[in-house]
Amino acid sequence: LATIAWSYAVANINIDVHTLFDRQFIDVLLENVDSFDVAQLSQLYQWHLWQKEEMSNDGLPLALEKKCYRAFVSRGSHVSNLQTDVVSVICSIGLKPKEEELTQIGYSLDALVVVNGRNVGVEVDGPSHFIGRKPKGSTLLKRRQVVNVEGISLVSVPYWEWNELGQDRNKKQNYIRSLLGLM
Repeated sequence: LATIAWSYAVANINIDVHTLFDRQFIDVLLENVDSFDVAQLSQLYQWHLWQKEEMSNDGLPLALEKKCYRAFVSRGSHVSNLQTDVVSVICSIGLKPKEEELTQIGYSLDALVVVNGRNVGVEVDGPSHFIGRKPKGSTLLKRRQVVNVEGISLVSVPYWEWNELGQDRNKKQNYIRSLLGLM
């Protein structure tokens, strides 16, 4: 159930969610809540955010929403060498990023910077975020939901673009300035 709901959220299919994800669907979730693992609860939370994003129905009942939120934020984060390099370049151009910043809706941003008075999330997307060069479902959802539900602008640093810059610090600084609209 969780994966089906999550898949609809990822695909962002324009359907009548009142018919598909109705009270009966919520009742079945509630009957099976103890059988969901952390990953499934996280998927249900992202589905719930999709419901808010689409303003289509109330989503999960509050108690289940809280349980799913706790599961969602419990997932650990890993700071990669790529992320460390990108953040060091952000610092080198005079910005003060907050690393692994938890948003109000529960997403962890690799870096959050203030640019011209507005918050901008910076996502450093390594190979695990992609199938080939296409973003995976969880990456698509994060990008969309942080912007549409949270209201935070978001930019992505795909690993292949960063790797193409080599070790040239000036190229990396110019890349980040351009990405953040500072050029």
